[in-house]
Amino acid sequence: MKLAIVRQTYNPNGGAERFVSRALNVLAQDTALDVTLIARQWEDAAGWKTLTVNPPFRNRLSRESGFAEAAAAQFARFDIVQSHERIPGATIFRAGDGVHATWLAQYGRVLSPLARWAQSLSRYHRYILQAETQMFTHPQLRKVICNSKMVRDDIARRFSLADDKLAVIYNGVDTHHFSPAVHKLSQREAWGIPPQAPVLAYVGSGFSRKGVATALRAIVPHADVWLLVAGRDKHAKKYQKLASALGISSRVRFLGPVADVRQVYGSADALILPTLYDPFPNVCVEALACGLPLLTSHGCGAAEWIQEGVNGWVRDALDSAGYQQAIQSWLEGRRQGVNYSAAARATAEPYTLERMAKELQSLYHDLLR
Repeated sequence: MKLAIVRQTYNPNGGAERFVSRALNVLAQDTALDVTLIARQWEDAAGWKTLTVNPPFRNRLSRESGFAEAAAAQFARFDIVQSHERIPGATIFRAGDGVHATWLAQYGRVLSPLARWAQSLSRYHRYILQAETQMFTHPQLRKVICNSKMVRDDIARRFSLADDKLAVIYNGVDTHHFSPAVHKLSQREAWGIPPQAPVLAYVGSGFSRKGVATALRAIVPHADVWLLVAGRDKHAKKYQKLASALGISSRVRFLGPVADVRQVYGSADALILPTLYDPFPNVCVEALACGLPLLTSHGCGAAEWIQEGVNGWVRDALDSAGYQQAIQSWLEGRRQGVNYSAAARATAEPYTLERMAKELQSLYHDLLR
């Protein structure tokens, strides 16, 4: 079976790229599959073939449209094409980035009226919206892989797709690599954090979208709580200034990109991700597998795994007071001896890479039959 997986570029810190890498590593071990990656650029291509498709571009609109056209020209060579980009004509689309219209609506909540107006006029966003509609209504599309029920229901509602075209396959995680044992990798001493201090971790790039401002405000009334912020953002200094204005700079560490994210999980007691829109971030399943309860938003697909007060809390992305209350509940539970770590680990344990691979392989073979 000739299987092509399409993802435009590789970002070692990107959640979608990590999913593709994991899927490739597992699928390449299946002798019944001949796996090819179609990409502009990629790293670590051991175990599969890489077909480089890299047309020139002037801006992000021509980057997206040029790659889509060049990649689509290769689709006829394969039995199954699984695209992680919005390209009409693929057999399978993995909606790892969710629905663009929903993302625009959520992101608009933190934009000024002028910025929202400019966004509505953007040729790039109009192109993505059009490509998304064409892809979901294309006769070649046979399956959409969703990484959360939130995304599945949104696609069904917006594009009138039948239930048999929509499959939920949650992100897999290496439960040995990500486990409570990561606490041995703690960097608390190096980062100047007291050994017994309650520590929240934020992991992700795109601070505005993923709620760093809300996370900073959430710890203000809790004088003993520290926050680790790991990830890249070109406006990071703005959030450092916000931490200073809130009077919490001494309890916040802006780490930038971290080579081994397990050091962050190992130094923390819980993960906070008040994201405006995230179909299902890998960081959530990784953190849960490491035994960290999760404080996240209704716009995050991982929220459907959360039991309030058992393995986490769910609030609106912009509800700083709600997160302050959730942190208070978490601190009280810790004092009472609630084992949030065990509940978090038990949540993620079933979602192994092997399970994800079996679900993908079953989907491919069903399509061929």
